Amino acid sequence: MTALASRSARRAPGDTRRRLVVIGNGMAGARAVEEILARGGAVQHRITMFGDEPYGNYNRIMLSHVLSGEEDAGGIFLNSLDWYRENGITLHAGVRVERIDRFAKLVFSDDGRATPYDVLIIATGSRSFMPAVEGLYTPGGRLLPGVFAFRTIDDTRGMMSYARQDHHRQAVVIGGGLLGLEAARGLQSNGVGVDVVHSGAHLMNAQMGPDGGAVLRRSVEALGIRVHTSSRTTAILGGDKVRGVQLRDAPDIACDMVVVAAGIRPNVEVAVTSGLPVERAIVVDDHMRVPDEDEIYAVGECVQHRGEVYGLVAPLWEQAAVLADHVTGANPSSVYLGSRTATKLKVAGVDVASMGLQAPERDTDEHVVFSEPSRGVFKSIVIRDSKIVGATLLGDSRKVAYLTQAFDRGLPLPEERVSLLFDLGGPGEADGVAELDGDAQVCNCNGVSKQALADTVRGGCTTLSGVMDATRAGKGCGSCKLLVRQVVEWAADGAVAEDPAAAYYVPGVPLEKAALMAAIRGQGLRSVSAVFAALAPGGTEDAKSKMGLASLLKMMWAGEYIDERDARFVNDRVHANIQRDGTFSVVPQMKGGVTSPEQLRRIADVADKYNIPLVKLTGGQRIDLLGVPKEDLPKVWADLDMPSGYAYGKSFRTVKTCVGQEFCRFGTGDSTKLGIEIESRFQGIESPAKLKLAVSGCPRNCAESLVKDVGVVAVDGGRWEIYVGGAAGAHIRKGDLLATVDDPATVTLLAGRFMQYYREQANWLERTYSFVPRVGIEHLRAVIVDDAEGIAARLDEAMQRSVDSYADPWAERNDPFTPGQFRTSLPLKVLPQVPVR
Repeated sequence: MTALASRSARRAPGDTRRRLVVIGNGMAGARAVEEILARGGAVQHRITMFGDEPYGNYNRIMLSHVLSGEEDAGGIFLNSLDWYRENGITLHAGVRVERIDRFAKLVFSDDGRATPYDVLIIATGSRSFMPAVEGLYTPGGRLLPGVFAFRTIDDTRGMMSYARQDHHRQAVVIGGGLLGLEAARGLQSNGVGVDVVHSGAHLMNAQMGPDGGAVLRRSVEALGIRVHTSSRTTAILGGDKVRGVQLRDAPDIACDMVVVAAGIRPNVEVAVTSGLPVERAIVVDDHMRVPDEDEIYAVGECVQHRGEVYGLVAPLWEQAAVLADHVTGANPSSVYLGSRTATKLKVAGVDVASMGLQAPERDTDEHVVFSEPSRGVFKSIVIRDSKIVGATLLGDSRKVAYLTQAFDRGLPLPEERVSLLFDLGGPGEADGVAELDGDAQVCNCNGVSKQALADTVRGGCTTLSGVMDATRAGKGCGSCKLLVRQVVEWAADGAVAEDPAAAYYVPGVPLEKAALMAAIRGQGLRSVSAVFAALAPGGTEDAKSKMGLASLLKMMWAGEYIDERDARFVNDRVHANIQRDGTFSVVPQMKGGVTSPEQLRRIADVADKYNIPLVKLTGGQRIDLLGVPKEDLPKVWADLDMPSGYAYGKSFRTVKTCVGQEFCRFGTGDSTKLGIEIESRFQGIESPAKLKLAVSGCPRNCAESLVKDVGVVAVDGGRWEIYVGGAAGAHIRKGDLLATVDDPATVTLLAGRFMQYYREQANWLERTYSFVPRVGIEHLRAVIVDDAEGIAARLDEAMQRSVDSYADPWAERNDPFTPGQFRTSLPLKVLPQVPVR
């Protein structure tokens, strides 16, 4: 046993702490450890955690936001790797536990490790349920290409990548519950048409009755998502990849993607293999202890307590607290007696709250209902013996605080039942918040109570964003943000301070953009480190601020900017876009999407020479070479002998064009020539966010100019329309017409002037589709076209300085900025697997 045992779990000489091993690094496992640490558990235990995924702990509830593009994948992690280090936790990420020896007290994992424990916590969570559908798997037992579960970050990234491939335009989501509808909305945000196939008679039948389901269906279909209820998928069509789905008693649906969101199943394999009691899930008692196993506990979705298995977050938090009380001895009398589930969430952007019964079950039950389908509003309350035993709110959750409290605590109800649904003499929003018990849960996603919010406010945090950062409240699905604000305002007696940091250009320097630029110019600060030294509190450098400052300084100083390599993100350091496996993509410049046979031959030769695994045409009319190791980048650039296409970083990217006047019979302007001229002039200029442009040779708009940051369209009479602020990615917005001009030279002038004004005025990472409506198109026309503020000449000069300072970044292949600029490094996916000690 000594030879096999994990070094991290052996007791160091003199270390008398008990060895606590946690199988599972998901939301339940990590929350249990947080609760243990909060009770002084680090003094009692040396903690080792195993996680099946090669990452830290993240919020699964936010995966739908990642899929829709509302949230970056990196922003949903709950505990950074530093958190594990700081708390002395050894993390084995990407390592699966296969068996438990209960008698020797050893945990065996798939990396050959045998880890001893004194106390064991099983938090293996759940997995997507994959129904018995013909064609779901290949003969080798893998999911058919184009079929996805929706449970992990990798699932989400795979869906996004597949959806964005040009030939994938239609998806079917199997399952019309919460997860299925969120998947449908997220796929739609990626430009995919979606059908939802649900075996139940109405959507979300686990949370609401048929009347509410009908209103929800109307709201979902208004988004352009097709819904098929009482339909069962019998087969996936295609053979080699998805080409459609076959339905029982309904016509087939053609598609090239299938997402299975048909529910979850507890992960109990390790418990079954190890001889632990398993029924629907791992059986536990009221102390969260596995029966007859004094030192083995279980928590989360893998647990069955008093016959119930919970798939919601709030019960997990309650279980984790009880478990921690017993593991640490903080409260030996603590018990978990089950949860009354009340959920607040957003489904495809619609507010939904559900608790208890969906409809009356007894003749004596009262049923108060309000339905307004045209607004997507439905409210239902079930009352028994003058107590709320069930409620459903759809599209209007303003009364959810009071109703949740009444449901949880059995509060007396007003005689006029309608006041439960509307503020008609019953408790209003503020009164409802004041009446909430301290332990009432405000944020289900992160298990934050009213008392925790109030304590944070009374501890000196008086801004809403500060309270949210400190407690994580409102950082999940977002449905509780209004209630969080109300609690914060109540706790602060209305004296909630405005958070000045919300206006800072970057978080590490306490200045708005205009003041920051004035200070930089006034003090002649030409490097990121100089800005931190002069303007940051205590001269402290902030990693999150470096990219924004580097971009701003380069825009302001052009050729005078002092480049510091540690101020750049890896994409900017190596002038290529990093991929999920740690390799890079190389996109050479093809101005206006125009290339030559010679360039195509060179690209093909490079792809063969360096064994590049994927050569892909991009949406910006260029060729992407994907899977290039960092150390090969300089050699690939040299052999290509083409300039950088700037497919990385926050900068001017590309100009998409149609064939225009010369070849198209509808063309009224030479879009290709103008597109090349614009791209040649503005190539690579820094920007608060990426800039994508297009030029169309006629109003048929084949280059999609109306949905670009700057789009140009040729119209009759040799004139050109200039549109700004368009988008066709995660957000879809038609651009606003800035001006109609008579010649291409004026197009280039006004486009450059707009981009310079945007570069000077926009917030960091604010795309033009947000900037233009925020500032207003009338204001932009006045400044850019009419020179109402008298700054047009200065804007033109500032842009010219940036243009004059252009240098192809791929030229660094001959003169690296630092000796290790292109040195080999471990793929990113490996890094989280390194044990944290």
